[in-house]
Amino acid sequence: MSRRPAHIAMVGVPAVSHVLPSLEVIRELVARGHRVTYANDAPVADLVVATGAELVPVTSTLPVADNDWPEDAIGAMETFLDDQIQVLPQLRAFYDDDPADLYLYDIGGYSARALGESQGRPVIQVSPTFVAWDGYAEEVAAPLWQLPGADAYREKLARWLATNGATTTDVDAFPGAPGTVLATIPKAMQPQADRVDTGVVTFVGPCFDIRDDGAGWSRPAGAEKVLLVSLGSAYTRQPEFYRRCLVAFGDLPGWHVVLQVGKHVDPADLGELPPHVEVHAWVPQRAILEQADAFVTHAGMGGSSEGLLAGVPMIAVPQAVDQFMNADRLVELGVARRLSSADSTADELRAALLELTSDPEVARRSAALQADARAEGGTRRAADLVESALG
Repeated sequence: MSRRPAHIAMVGVPAVSHVLPSLEVIRELVARGHRVTYANDAPVADLVVATGAELVPVTSTLPVADNDWPEDAIGAMETFLDDQIQVLPQLRAFYDDDPADLYLYDIGGYSARALGESQGRPVIQVSPTFVAWDGYAEEVAAPLWQLPGADAYREKLARWLATNGATTTDVDAFPGAPGTVLATIPKAMQPQADRVDTGVVTFVGPCFDIRDDGAGWSRPAGAEKVLLVSLGSAYTRQPEFYRRCLVAFGDLPGWHVVLQVGKHVDPADLGELPPHVEVHAWVPQRAILEQADAFVTHAGMGGSSEGLLAGVPMIAVPQAVDQFMNADRLVELGVARRLSSADSTADELRAALLELTSDPEVARRSAALQADARAEGGTRRAADLVESALG
């Protein structure tokens, strides 16, 4: 350990896709001798405690359990704001008497910025998705402020900032980047990457256990190639799509298929499984990808990043939010085909897989992007940057 032990706090939201990307950074900070507290809700408590961090229980009002988010952008932003307004007093109940030396916070856990600023402590934002770039305010944010409800949202945010102890009280500046941002995505997935302020943002890439030997799944004997099909953690109620995948890939000579269906689909509802297919509610995705030859993904930022890190070609079937942009980006990078999970046929899925895995240019691009992602430093670099911010 290169620095004195410190109290480092992480403030997150109870969405698995936001928790997983930085868990190994937390584990590494604990391994380096720091006391790490992690404020989050009960549904993700097991994930937090497994890192060795101390759980600080807070109750979130975010609709992550049923995934029932407002359809309009302003409504979704207000849902996060209302949550953070009621989370901040819960944070103060713990951290006013036991302040951290440094606060890390997920992009959705920005009440931690107000807390850290009020205590005069450094804050670092941890972003599991792309970040703003020079021109973002004019190109992306400004059109949002023209939408119905935007004025009321900005007024509510301004009232909260005026009374919550934050020193950053501008409604445009506070939700954005503080002095330091760790982006846990490959820079290749960042829109307008050449316009991102790298003096503020560091792309550390996907962060995994640096002591992990890849255990957790073994390629079956006789499997010439392996395909992983996974739609992540939130958009998994897709039994018809899974059945089409079984038709498309289940009898491909030499291929072994691993199908993750989530907790809402009963594998028995998929019918008789082909002999070279295994179905699970949850799988060790990274361990499988390290041994896989292709990946069918919903193109969430986590899955997209893991696919690039593993150097596998991808069939992107986006479901919601940023996944459509991510899918298009993977296509632009030359390592994916984008299809619709609702409309694509089994023949189209099969054709996309065979085209991707037989194209030498796709293989070349996948290998190059894998090397770039690994060079970004991942878990060790992220932990080093957190320690350097302790001063």
